Amino acid sequence: MKKVAVIGCGGAGKSTFSRILSEELNIPVYHLDRLNWKPGWVSTPKDEWDDVIDNLVSKEHWIIDGNYSRTLDIRLKNADTIIFLNMPMYLCIYRIVKRRFMYHGKSRPDMDEGCKEKLDMNFVKWVWGYNKNQKPRILDKLKKLSKEKNVIIFNNTSEVDKFIYDLKKHKYK
Repeated sequence: MKKVAVIGCGGAGKSTFSRILSEELNIPVYHLDRLNWKPGWVSTPKDEWDDVIDNLVSKEHWIIDGNYSRTLDIRLKNADTIIFLNMPMYLCIYRIVKRRFMYHGKSRPDMDEGCKEKLDMNFVKWVWGYNKNQKPRILDKLKKLSKEKNVIIFNNTSEVDKFIYDLKKHKYK
């Protein structure tokens, strides 16, 4: 694992998982939310964003966590390992609500300063509809890529915990 794309619904645990993976593999992690959102929740312009993604995937080692469907194919193409956190919708909803209260009035560790945690209805609707709207396309992409890439799909937190436990025991290094 040298170039790892971590994807999944909002609240699936991408950033936390990616931080742990980064520590265990000694590979830098790049949180796309942190790179995309400027203070005050201002999004990076598309042409600048494309340059950011191209720069990241050209690096020798990386863990990139995030969705951003417009640039997903670039990341998947350049990754040697793709990890899909396919968590249940109710867990993702619980986690996005929980982090809203945990980080009330401040920015999460995987966000740029000046992006105070918020929870708006558009995001809640996106998370609520993820399994119906985004997940089928993702699974289709992963099925095609599994012939040439290491594709790992976690369907619950127990699978994630086991992977991390095994990783710490050096089974995946």
